[in-house]
Amino acid sequence: MGERIKKLKKIRIHREGTDELLYTLFFIIAIGVILWRLFSTIIPFALFILVFGAAWLLMLNFYRCPIRYYNGNTEKVVVAPADGKIVVVEETEENDYFHDRRLMISIFMSPLNVHANWFPVDGRVKFVKHFNGNYHKAWLPKASEENEHADTMIETPDGQLVLVRQIAGAMARRIVTYAKDEEDCYIDEHLGFIKLGSRVDVYLPLGSKPEVKMGQPTTGDQTVIAQLP
Repeated sequence: MGERIKKLKKIRIHREGTDELLYTLFFIIAIGVILWRLFSTIIPFALFILVFGAAWLLMLNFYRCPIRYYNGNTEKVVVAPADGKIVVVEETEENDYFHDRRLMISIFMSPLNVHANWFPVDGRVKFVKHFNGNYHKAWLPKASEENEHADTMIETPDGQLVLVRQIAGAMARRIVTYAKDEEDCYIDEHLGFIKLGSRVDVYLPLGSKPEVKMGQPTTGDQTVIAQLP
């Protein structure tokens, strides 16, 4: 019981969902009171609470934000920026910024995953850019370039450049990025948040060693996905 309580204390509600959860709860309570008083039978009230109560609990699950700290050595380590599963581990041509080949590792987040994003490396933010686009299913290859996305370029202490791309999926309609140009960033800090199903791509220098494989589940700010050269 003590371990369970300790674990629950490490989970909070993300600030992106606080207002939405409160307003929705007030709406459910107000309509529930009206239905309770309006009908002589409990059936309309019970059906409403069952459906909308379940939907609210799903929202609560979506906006949970675990408090995590990476306990290992952060030098040359790349940790998962998100919860989800690995859908891409391959070398690819990156023509927007690097104009050369990079190791690309992608994590797909389902609506049931935690949707907070963490910085994958220690370093300094070179720039942050947001691009409007489509809303293809996030696991499709074309989603990386054609979907709405936000790019954060990070320079590590030893001069390596790492690109993190937050990508909106078929259901996602908002990407939030907390990273700011020319600010220092660290593993354990939040990079941003993506609402509903989505994906995060990480582009690493060639010579980086992948530590994950296709289909492997990841835990944001905990799972080591690669070692920098």
